[in-house]
Amino acid sequence: MKIGVLGLQGAIAEHMRMIEMSGEEAVTVKKVEQLAELDGMIIPGGESTTIGKLIKKYGFDVALKDFATKGKPIFGTCAGLIILAKEINGIEEIHLGLMDIKVERNAFGRQRESFETALQIEGVADDFQAVFIRAPYIMEVKGNAKILSTFEGKIVAARQDHFLVTAFHPELTLDPRVHQYFIKMIKEYKD
Repeated sequence: MKIGVLGLQGAIAEHMRMIEMSGEEAVTVKKVEQLAELDGMIIPGGESTTIGKLIKKYGFDVALKDFATKGKPIFGTCAGLIILAKEINGIEEIHLGLMDIKVERNAFGRQRESFETALQIEGVADDFQAVFIRAPYIMEVKGNAKILSTFEGKIVAARQDHFLVTAFHPELTLDPRVHQYFIKMIKEYKD
């Protein structure tokens, strides 16, 4: 299986390491044409406004929506969660708008308020050590979007069909279980 990591900004190498640790092939995606050869796609963290602008500039907005329409799974972490959301609190412009969730940006504070905590994530782990850096959270899930994890009453992981999002950075740990869950999703949708 080939899994792409959007190579515009963010923890690209760390996601690639997790995919490879899980026994699959990782590809840095910098051109729209590369999407055709992929089974799944990861949109990493970074700065959501910047990633959103770059996605538009390089034509990934249309290409990723098409990728999603073909039933190919997409996993967004931190800023990637914001990119996938249909609604961003207080902001008119959305990015891809693929997932029925409403999000709050920078919900856990600034960079210096970054933290780690053990989370229970449905279908993944009872004890996943999650890294939060200027993290968003999900205010609301709608339609068939499903909550996978919460922290202090805030939704920090969700799934909707072939979309997965986390407010935290699973790639900044040495624990590949969230990535393995995504790989399992890809296999489900590939069959």
